Amino acid sequence: MTKRDKLALLGGNPTLKKSVSAYNTIGSEEKAAALRVMNSKNLSGFLGRAGDRFRGGPEVRAFEENFEKKFGVKHAISFNSATTALQAAVGALGIGPGDEVITTPMTMPATATAVLFNGAVPVFADINEKNYCLDPQSVAKKINSRTKAIFVVNLFGTPADYDALRLIAKRHNLKIIEDNAQAAGAKYKGRFAGTIGDIGVWSFNVHKIIQSGEGGMLTTNDDGYAYRAELIRNHGEAVVDDIWETKPEERELVAGSNFRLSELHAAIMGAQLAKLDDLIASRIHLAAYLTKKIKASGIKWLIPFELVKGAVSAHYLYPLRLQTKIIGLQRATIAKALAAEGFTLQEGYQKPLYLMPIFQAKRIFPRTQFPFISREFPHPNLDYKPGLCPVAERLYGEELVMSKLCQPPHTTQHIDAFMEAIKKISANAGELKKWETAQKIANP
Repeated sequence: MTKRDKLALLGGNPTLKKSVSAYNTIGSEEKAAALRVMNSKNLSGFLGRAGDRFRGGPEVRAFEENFEKKFGVKHAISFNSATTALQAAVGALGIGPGDEVITTPMTMPATATAVLFNGAVPVFADINEKNYCLDPQSVAKKINSRTKAIFVVNLFGTPADYDALRLIAKRHNLKIIEDNAQAAGAKYKGRFAGTIGDIGVWSFNVHKIIQSGEGGMLTTNDDGYAYRAELIRNHGEAVVDDIWETKPEERELVAGSNFRLSELHAAIMGAQLAKLDDLIASRIHLAAYLTKKIKASGIKWLIPFELVKGAVSAHYLYPLRLQTKIIGLQRATIAKALAAEGFTLQEGYQKPLYLMPIFQAKRIFPRTQFPFISREFPHPNLDYKPGLCPVAERLYGEELVMSKLCQPPHTTQHIDAFMEAIKKISANAGELKKWETAQKIANP
């Protein structure tokens, strides 16, 4: 052993390090689609009034129609992001002040803030440590007379336990919103994730499985929810004013905004949608290979994720649990050792949302605590205390690491090299422990 950082004993494979470039699915098809729109000089077909252009231009409408056909839904309504689509989903269900929506603490904050933007409050249930989605048993314990919906997140591309969640929702007359931002192409018992609940939301952000830089979609089979979502997307108050006297059947009291998708983004997404099946197939293949390798290795301190029965994951990311007590090393040490091998892992993913400042202070406006405390919601004891969701907190703080090994352009060769690095860590755990102890002494 030299005087070098002991992490360097895991020297890595320089060839593999250089062979992995940034994830990018944009090709000639997307470039041609973008050029088609640029040449048409119609970058947006929307008009924020009632009429033919209320629902957008030809590229937006074609993309929405193809999305409906692909995923077997009655309505697909495009948005400029999944974040705004999430807000529209809550609003489309008529959820507002005095209402509660149960969701997961392990998700991008937009899931919970979509509830806040509609004047309702999020209530956090714990997650299942095997698939990282909502734990139905924890959800059931959070339901009361104010609960209106369950906001399910198909985290890391993996469907939740929908049989159990739908049974709970039916028993308590609750709606289900699916945050399907990471799970385009995933399935649960033959049905596409994002089409199982009352409303599904999809993301086309630059790092998603299919993407146009920005963009989102809302799907539903309910005509009323679809119409309200369209109004929220496109200046609904102006549209309703136009038709108030002439079409009483279409009257809705709703304030909208500009959440519209451009023609350019819609054209790019049309080309991306055609690639989805191939992109998913490669991810499923790599994930199955990695899972098999981990199980065959006999390494007890590395635990792959598990799907609920009947689920097919889109494998947006591949989550791993580290059993640090078994190997006797801290998660940060293992992550640094793997980084020395060329495999960067994200530690912990998302801090449980209720530990963020806005939930700890219960405040998003300067001079009021609405919607956390209000005339409609006089409940100052709303629980966002540490310890609320112990599984989520443990995984975030101690065990969970995220890998992109199942994301193109990785291959089985990269997974083989990753497993060799894991074996090196096991074989050199003693030396790494000495390094870890020395770091603690040097940096108390």
